[in-house]
Amino acid sequence: MIDFVTIPAGTYDVGSDEHYPEERPARRVPLAAFEIAARPVSNRDFARFAAATGYVTSAERGERPGSAVFRMTPGPVDLRDPGQWWHFVEGACWHAPLGPGSAAAADDLPVVHVARDDALAFCAWAGARLPREEEWEAAARGGLAGAPYAWGDSFMPDGRLMAHVWTGAFPWYFARGTPGPAAIGRYPANGYGLFDMIGNVWELTGSRFASAGDCGCTGGGGETPYVAKGGSFLCAGEYCRRYRPAARIGVAADAGSANVGFRCAR
Repeated sequence: MIDFVTIPAGTYDVGSDEHYPEERPARRVPLAAFEIAARPVSNRDFARFAAATGYVTSAERGERPGSAVFRMTPGPVDLRDPGQWWHFVEGACWHAPLGPGSAAAADDLPVVHVARDDALAFCAWAGARLPREEEWEAAARGGLAGAPYAWGDSFMPDGRLMAHVWTGAFPWYFARGTPGPAAIGRYPANGYGLFDMIGNVWELTGSRFASAGDCGCTGGGGETPYVAKGGSFLCAGEYCRRYRPAARIGVAADAGSANVGFRCAR
């Protein structure tokens, strides 16, 4: 079900001194060989898992089931206030991404509205695990040492968009239809043959965020944040320039949202 790509043992660049404080310091780390999925987990993959196991996600249980849904604003807003575009919607979950009655997301979209426990359960069922942050970043760089982007030094080489990120004016104008996850594999793979490592949806890792300070953390409940990598369709030049391998945010272990998914490693 999952196609894995082997990342060879070696010493890899991680972190950055050029962008957000939480990415520092830039450093070289040794890694043993590992395998990482060529694609993030899709709705099709997760449906097979749920059907085989009867698994119910965190967003579908509890006293107030639901998840965080993105909604465009009617016009420009204060970008320091994410409550302008994020809304908790009761009943929103991986198979009803906008809430009760919403159309099921397409099979080839990355699964979202999943929390850490949901990702761990899927990976265990698949005989895998979540990648550590350093593994994820080494894989995302695609063999390019020192380049800021997964595809090289330029964000849009020859004017070509290389990942599914926000185009337009965030969060009120999206230049390419309706904002949301895109079909997996719409954009080119990186040098290792990995799709959607940048943009589309943030990807959970197995690594704890060392400090919650200035981490752009999402979620609540006082849960320990874990690192998510890669940026999402909501990353924009004026708001969240985190469409780079070194970028990272903290996501609370109990949190799910419309722009966070995962892929497996082993």
